[in-house]
Amino acid sequence: MRWRILLFAGLLLSGEATAQPAKTPLRRADSFFGLHFDFHAGHADMSIGRTLTDGMVDTLLSRVKPDFIQVDSKGHSGVTSYPTKVGYAYSNFTKDPLRLFRDVTRRHGVALYVHHSGVWDFEALKKHPGWARIGSDGKPDDRNTSLFGPYVDSLLIPQLKEISDYGVDGAWVDGDCWAVQPDFSPAALAAFRKETGIHDIPRKKGDPHFDDLLEFSRKAFRRYVGHYADALHRYKPGFQVASNWAFSSFIPEPVDVNVDFISGDLSATNGANSAAFEARCIAPQGKPWDLMAWGFSSNYDGVHSPKPARQLCQEAAQVISMGGGFQAYYTQSRDASIKLWEVGVMEELARFCRARQAYCHKATPVPQVALLYSTTGYKHVTPNVYRPWNGEHNAMRGILDLLLYNQLPTEILMEHHLTGRMQQYPLIVIPEWAKLEPTFRDELVQYARNGGNLLVVGSDALQNFREVLGVQTGEVTTGASYIGLPNQITGISSAYQAFTPLAGTRTVGGVYHNGDMRAYVGPAASIAPLGKGQIAALYLNLGDAYQKRETVQLRNLFAAVVREAFPNPMVQVAGSKKVHVAVNRKDNRLLVNLINMTGSHANKAVHTIDDTEPVGPLTVTVKSAQRPKRILVQPGNQPTSFTYQSGIISVKIPKLDIHSILQVD
Repeated sequence: MRWRILLFAGLLLSGEATAQPAKTPLRRADSFFGLHFDFHAGHADMSIGRTLTDGMVDTLLSRVKPDFIQVDSKGHSGVTSYPTKVGYAYSNFTKDPLRLFRDVTRRHGVALYVHHSGVWDFEALKKHPGWARIGSDGKPDDRNTSLFGPYVDSLLIPQLKEISDYGVDGAWVDGDCWAVQPDFSPAALAAFRKETGIHDIPRKKGDPHFDDLLEFSRKAFRRYVGHYADALHRYKPGFQVASNWAFSSFIPEPVDVNVDFISGDLSATNGANSAAFEARCIAPQGKPWDLMAWGFSSNYDGVHSPKPARQLCQEAAQVISMGGGFQAYYTQSRDASIKLWEVGVMEELARFCRARQAYCHKATPVPQVALLYSTTGYKHVTPNVYRPWNGEHNAMRGILDLLLYNQLPTEILMEHHLTGRMQQYPLIVIPEWAKLEPTFRDELVQYARNGGNLLVVGSDALQNFREVLGVQTGEVTTGASYIGLPNQITGISSAYQAFTPLAGTRTVGGVYHNGDMRAYVGPAASIAPLGKGQIAALYLNLGDAYQKRETVQLRNLFAAVVREAFPNPMVQVAGSKKVHVAVNRKDNRLLVNLINMTGSHANKAVHTIDDTEPVGPLTVTVKSAQRPKRILVQPGNQPTSFTYQSGIISVKIPKLDIHSILQVD
């Protein structure tokens, strides 16, 4: 017996008795929950690795159990946080953080990615000023590298190859699409002239051919991403690449380069509404995707306010209810160590997400409301390449809020998503896009003629449909006025397209010179038959106005118009306006997501939220051709009673905390 004990002890010492084969890390396509860490190393960080320990990372992974983590490798400063041989590092490294993270994640079977800055590389431009993009003023940029210079082949690709040699699973490339601006370097201008035949170089929006320059710059960026992605795939076929915000709301185009997944980091504040918008822009793009919530709020001024778990859970609910993966961002300390005091919040967030994974991840939406993100309309108004920071999304985001806070399940779809499949959607909404491609506009009209419901919002957008609105239009007036339903009007500053309804056209709401309802100007909206369907129009820019002044009256007016255009949505919720709805299918199950959106999300002065209160009782009705066998509330497999009559399921929910899913079997 003693020899057996000694043998076992020897095996323990050698590791043979306890060694377990590490599980294979999930690829990003199958990953659901992750964590992101970065700190953008700089010249002053002279002791990287000093307090980072194996046990610290082990504790994080053991408690939170993410599918992947992302850690810092190079921030926008261009200084690496690992001892690079092909770039610029200034620390006296106490240890190699990247090696430590790889060793510990490998033991846990957790995938490891790096946060690595792309177009933005300040240090590279200090060392190589000739790599810089040139501005319209002829001066070299001190942040943006040129897409037409040697940077990508001389530094970016070699450095990412070096990182892949650590066994890292992939790269999340930051400072990329949103950093790109038109390049006026000799190489860029020569390429522009050769590609377009345009010789007089435009300098700003409004100049002849400036939109051609922007389109040329967009193609150059996508070629650049495709080039480094393909080079890395050739070098390490399993290495996975994403360019932060590529093919999202920032790039409203079909995916035409070989990125492995789509990802982006949400607004630091108002994250739940930001998540609702961004998730809907990415979900239809046909690639694995996830979104990252900031674990803290910030005005980008260095002051961080860590978010409570419940606040992050609301942001997560918006993302996972659209079928995506979710990750949360926390900063590393200046020596690359992580802050274990934050792990408790990460654990609570992970438990929330994991409980819903089986019902959310890779679920597909049931077509209900399609909100158009027009690539053509966006490019018509933006002065930028891929930097939608000039209010280009305001109208669309405002209309999305009006739809979601009226409990309407909504997808955001671009032209390439809708073309050829419009008839799947009972309602299509055009949110203030002034310009549409004529063939796409004609398909929208035919969609309505074939039985669809089309809603056009905005005095400019409706000009695309003037001849089919069932009205005679008059003058356009601008300035402050009042708008709303009878006895519930609100102030608004927007252009108003006056109109007179023709026979058979109904109207909703009114516009007034002032706050006196006797000062009536004309109706606010029209609904007219069009073939087998109908077309509705709102004659003011409601979305942009709602982003600036959120009012109950605007929300109620919009709801009244939608009820006329789309009277019988698949799902309706009564009991609270603070509930968002997403309707999905997964594994042949109908899944109705209910998200509690109480809290001061849109208040810019509120950075952390603890006023997320449960709502209820709620009544949820669902159209169904047959009586379901059962309805469960998930997570938890809680059976719930329901009634079924005349094709309508009715469910009473006493209380909705943050996010529940009705599983209809």
